[in-house]
Amino acid sequence: MGALSGLKVVELAGIGPAPFAGMMLSDMGAEVVQVERLEPSGLGSASDPRLRISNRGRRSIAVDLKKPEAIEIVLRLVADADILIEGYRPGVAERLGLGPDVCQAINPRLVYGRMTGWGQDGPLAQTAAHDLNFIAITGALHAIGPAGGPPVSPLNYVGDFGGGALYLVVGVLAAVIEARSSGRGQVVDAAIVDGATSLSTFIFTQMANGAWVDRRGSNLADGGRPYYDVYETADGKYVSLAAIEGKFYREFLDRVGLDPATLPDQNDPAGWPELRERIAEVMLTRTRDEWAELFESSDACFAPVLSPIEASDHPHLTARETLIEHEGILQPSPAPRFSRTPSKIAGSPVVPGTHTDAILSDAGFTPNEIARLRMAMVVR
Repeated sequence: MGALSGLKVVELAGIGPAPFAGMMLSDMGAEVVQVERLEPSGLGSASDPRLRISNRGRRSIAVDLKKPEAIEIVLRLVADADILIEGYRPGVAERLGLGPDVCQAINPRLVYGRMTGWGQDGPLAQTAAHDLNFIAITGALHAIGPAGGPPVSPLNYVGDFGGGALYLVVGVLAAVIEARSSGRGQVVDAAIVDGATSLSTFIFTQMANGAWVDRRGSNLADGGRPYYDVYETADGKYVSLAAIEGKFYREFLDRVGLDPATLPDQNDPAGWPELRERIAEVMLTRTRDEWAELFESSDACFAPVLSPIEASDHPHLTARETLIEHEGILQPSPAPRFSRTPSKIAGSPVVPGTHTDAILSDAGFTPNEIARLRMAMVVR
């Protein structure tokens, strides 16, 4: 029984952060019904749906949202739900007849979660874009990359999943808590541009204190300081060093055999180019795994840079079962962890429409009604 056991969620299937949010809610115990179109579109539509990890733990119904009968089906599901999640461009849900006004007229306590890149309003709200574009205008992308080089894409961690899905989950759960006292739901506008900007709070704190230079690779935490950076090793692999505090930095120097008396001061910017060069030279004297063994269980804030496949074999992640194999597919375990109500993977991803009949039956449709809906190609 997960922490969200008893919570009912209707997810209008989409791509990117909305399905990831649905996965998190399911992992934590919510009952999530994913409403898929008869002909899925967008990224991944040609891939095997049984391998889309972010779709795990759902029941799936496939409907033709262009038909009024399909909209009625969704509204019957909404009538008994706590949350609805959609990731359409602004106005699309309204044109389908599934906007928040319609849904909340049927279910006043419904929390309506909207996941977009630009948000529900603003000059760019109707403009097509992807994760990289959203973080580009927030300043987040500008801050990531080497000094003197171009910005580097941080995959879709910062935008889609960090600034998008996680803020959607926090928002809809907060609104559910409020609805239980007020009896009224509300709309949660989760925009990636807002979330990614919120994730930049550290940068704005540093700026307010005069401790942030508006150049890539020139600050704390962006590789600008030689004791907080990534270094190549003898075998062409990499290690990470984050020895900010003096005592951790001294332990690092002791382990690698560098005498502090022969080095520039740790916190003297004038000496950082030389310090970086000395650290880079010593890192090239051993392989990544040799350094990892030398620093094992140390407080030098040092760790090897592993690939996702290598990470699955790391002793710490193995001990915590951070990555697991579920029905033959390597994937992340549910997070975070709960002491009394542990999360779990409720089921593997399925072909869209796998549970159509069962979902319709649960919603009160008779076998004859379900058969008619199938004949009319309203559902699959």
